[in-house]
Amino acid sequence: MKLVPAEKFESVKAKYIEVIEGTPGIEQHARWCYGKHPTDERLRAHIANGDLYLLMDGEEIAGMVVIVPHQEQEYEAIAWAESLANDQVAVLSLLAVCPAYQGRGLGREILDHAEELAAGMGKKALRLDVLKSNLPAQHMYESAGFSYRGTQHLYAENTAWTDFLYYEKALD
Repeated sequence: MKLVPAEKFESVKAKYIEVIEGTPGIEQHARWCYGKHPTDERLRAHIANGDLYLLMDGEEIAGMVVIVPHQEQEYEAIAWAESLANDQVAVLSLLAVCPAYQGRGLGREILDHAEELAAGMGKKALRLDVLKSNLPAQHMYESAGFSYRGTQHLYAENTAWTDFLYYEKALD
């Protein structure tokens, strides 16, 4: 399977809705609710910026991920292993595996591709945040070599006030 830039908003939107409606426990773990997280506006912006990638199985979308080539200001509050400029870091978000492909290790495959893309961009680290309630994602990130670096209590439209855990992986 390969990771390719997303181009068509409607197919991306449909796949995120499919993930939200077809993933057991998503309301407990990730708390995604289409229209709040993710939103049409956010997905359109990521597609326009070239940040949203699709894991393709032939002509079928197996998963999605956003890889932003810089970190936002809220990431600066975390005690990272190495102090890096915002543009030396890539940030991963909205990682999802379509229901028909779940349970096959594709989340980990998407992470591997994301690391390769970020390293190819010259980034020194790949960072992400995850809800404290999302234990399956935390386990996947830790097993893929990401290290926990801190927690922030933040507000998000889909979660209200909650704890976000921050993870990092150094890139060669």
